[in-house]
Amino acid sequence: MPYVLNTTDDQRAMLDAIGAGSLEELFEMIPPSLQLGRPLDIPLALTEMELAQVMGSLSEKNLHMENAVSFLGGGSYDHFIPAVVDTIAGRGEFYTSYTPYQPEVSQGNLQAMFEYQSLICQLTGMDVSNASLYDGGSATAEAVLMAISATRRSGRVVVAESVHPEYRQVLQTYFANLETELVTIPVTDGIVDPASIEQAVDEETACVLLQSPNFFGCIEEVEEITRIAHKAGALGCSIFDPISLAILKRPGEMDVDIAVAEGQSLGSPMLYGGPSLGIMTCRESFVRRLPGRISGQTVDRQGNRCWVLTLQTREQHIRREKATSNICTNQGLFALRAAVYLATMGPQGLLETAMLCTRKAHYAADQICQSERFERVFDSPVFKEFVIRDRLGEVAPLLEHAASEHILAGIPLGNWYDQLADCFLVTTTEKRTREEIDRLARCLDQAPGGSTDHA
Repeated sequence: MPYVLNTTDDQRAMLDAIGAGSLEELFEMIPPSLQLGRPLDIPLALTEMELAQVMGSLSEKNLHMENAVSFLGGGSYDHFIPAVVDTIAGRGEFYTSYTPYQPEVSQGNLQAMFEYQSLICQLTGMDVSNASLYDGGSATAEAVLMAISATRRSGRVVVAESVHPEYRQVLQTYFANLETELVTIPVTDGIVDPASIEQAVDEETACVLLQSPNFFGCIEEVEEITRIAHKAGALGCSIFDPISLAILKRPGEMDVDIAVAEGQSLGSPMLYGGPSLGIMTCRESFVRRLPGRISGQTVDRQGNRCWVLTLQTREQHIRREKATSNICTNQGLFALRAAVYLATMGPQGLLETAMLCTRKAHYAADQICQSERFERVFDSPVFKEFVIRDRLGEVAPLLEHAASEHILAGIPLGNWYDQLADCFLVTTTEKRTREEIDRLARCLDQAPGGSTDHA
């Protein structure tokens, strides 16, 4: 049913339970700036069909962006998805299946999980992958908790400021009521200085958390900083972009202990920011601390190849006090999409995709910065994202102007970084054409308040 009617008695009972005298008093907690301020002009006693028609006509007043050109990024990307991904992931046996508690009736799911794990290990150079987590943010938090458990150090976690700000917010939520100190290291020219990390790490540090390419698109010195962490007895935790590993060193090649990622770019659409896929990998020595589940390959009594749940360390499967995590969500369907995507693209396809992303990012930055109004903020090497400063400091109206031209030009950074209030993050994937990038540059240059003179 679209909705269930609450009777007057039901409303009274709920209001009494929360201590509100009326519905009006309940809604007073909503800031006035967020209130509509007037009742919706909807006739009373409409049928469901009539109400749907009225609401449909109202929705037509919204700004439709279906055909907009997207330069948005920051963790969710408009990458090309081969048609075979939708075809296979849309099959009923995959699309409607649930967590395989009974391996004997879930061989297809277990094999899909096994193939996903195998492909992720090949991609990252790490020893072990679980069968996915909810998203990149939850995978990051679980990686830090895992490092604390493995090192038995709960005093300090060192985090680069260039880690996705929403991931850092998730960490703050996880650790709000714990004694662990989260130490944030500021960036210099878009990346964190290894010397700053070395000063912050001590004998109580459980891990150092980096992201590379980081939130600004810049490439961090992961190998050097991981060495610094190991020297202090801490673990090196890395957040990576899966596509970038086609041209950058893999986490396993840089001696990283735990590597996590947002897997949306591997065959899943943007979907207004979710749902997505949390990738998590680690060294084999930490496998029994890895949250989630691991599917393994074996043979049955007739010698036929089959699959089992090799490891399942969450609290639903073992005694609560023995659980490594109480994470209960895995994104099996999106992990399947990632597996199909990786198998379809192959090493050469990923390499071409990564190269296109990088080349187009540099081309886009050059085109935008032909206008005297704009400049690149950081000189550090980038993969597919870069930060642009609007010298006029009018980022919000600038992006609104671009949206009116059906261009989603970037993400304003002032929400997270006060020092970058006049900046926005631009992303180019392999899907962006030269014509679209040129159109973006012209649109930004011709925005109200700006100058059409070029440097």
